[in-house]
This record gives sequence, structure tokens and C-alpha cells, in this order.
Amino acid sequence: MPDLLADLNPPQRAAVTWPTRHALILAGAGSGKTRVITTRIAHLMEKGVAPWHILAVTFTNKASEEMKNRVDQLTGGRGAGVVMSTYHRFCAQLLRREGEAIGLSKHFVIYDDHDQKELVKDCLTELNLDEKKFKPGTLVGLISRAKDELIDAASYEIHAIASPDPFRQMVASVYKIYQKKLTDSAALDFGDLIMKSVELLRDQATVREKYQDRFQYIMVDEYQDTNRAQYVLTKTLAAKH
Repeated sequence: MPDLLADLNPPQRAAVTWPTRHALILAGAGSGKTRVITTRIAHLMEKGVAPWHILAVTFTNKASEEMKNRVDQLTGGRGAGVVMSTYHRFCAQLLRREGEAIGLSKHFVIYDDHDQKELVKDCLTELNLDEKKFKPGTLVGLISRAKDELIDAASYEIHAIASPDPFRQMVASVYKIYQKKLTDSAALDFGDLIMKSVELLRDQATVREKYQDRFQYIMVDEYQDTNRAQYVLTKTLAAKH
């Protein structure tokens, strides 16, 4: 393994070799954030941490692949056991393996943005609402933001009933039917992938402890961009450490 620290500047070296598990690194654009994360992974492995105890999450497939390639270069190909993934891919794989514990089929399908809009159109038709007046794309965005905040359809409906806003009440009705249609189709949307993973880890102690024990070092690229669901997911996984 090459000298991992040789080409790092002092702040980068400090971040890579930080002695405790918990560290929040503030860095501007172009300062080498991805380099620090990947070098820290290689440094941990050099110090004896097993690769399967390390999880690195980011927001795009491109960034995830870049991390994988860099870690492979730094470790001579020994980084294959490190889980480097986007949030959504990590959660999809988690739910495929463990989701039956919360009633999910292993064979669930994942609805993309187009599928979501078509499903919302069906909901509007069922409610006798005009999709020209209530834009499906807008409603998909509102439902997605609710899921980002870990607000499920039932909770959204409770708040809507207490609200004098008829639009919010309409959104609650759409969300309720939308979620039922997803369930009936054994389908999840992107928001469900993370929200259901949070539910799984929250409610199933055996599963939670299994993954807390496995992932002893968790690194999050662009942590400032995490929404509430992603934050809670990461915090739950890291709770033992």
C-alpha cells in the first residue's frame, strides 16, 4: 500500500487520521472532500479495520463509482468489501434482504418519477379532480418532501384535518390513495426506500443491531445535503459507535 498521507495537506491529513469515529468535516468546493473520504477508508483498512465494517454513502451513482475506483487504487483492489453506495441503492438492498420483517415483499418494484406521476393521475381521477388544475408533478413533489421529513400518509392526513387549508386536505387525500396503490402493487417510490429503511431499523431490534454491529465506520459525502430521513437513517446506524 502506498504512503497514503504523502500528498495530503495538513488539514486533509488531520481529517484522514482523526483518532475517533465521530468527525464533521467542513470543506469548500475543490478542497478534496472525496479524496479525504476515500483516503480515510484506506487508512482505516491499513490500521486493521475490516472493509466490511465500513460504509460510505453519497448522493449520485457517479460519485459512488468514483469513490469505489479511488479506494481500489489506494488499497490495491482490497476495497471490494467496503459498502460504497448512494442512499437509495443502499436502502433498496437493505429492504430486499430484510424488508419482510415489516411486511415488504423481496420482489417489490421501484417507481421512478414517471411512474409516480402516472399513479397520482390515477388518484386524481379517483377523486374526480382535474389534473390540469392540480398538477401531478407538484403533488409528487409534495408527497416526496413529506417522506423526506418522515411524514407518512396517516400522519399527513391528521395534520391536514386540523388545517383550514383545503389544498392541504386535498393533498392528504391524494397521498392516502397514492400510498395504498403503491402497497397494492408491491411497489415503493424513492422516498419509501429511505422511509421504510428507517421504519425497519426503528422497529426491528434484531435487524438494527445486526447492521449497527456491521457498520462501525460510516462516512457521508455532502452531509449538509441530507434530509431528515437520511439523517435519521445514518444516525440510527451509527448509534452504537
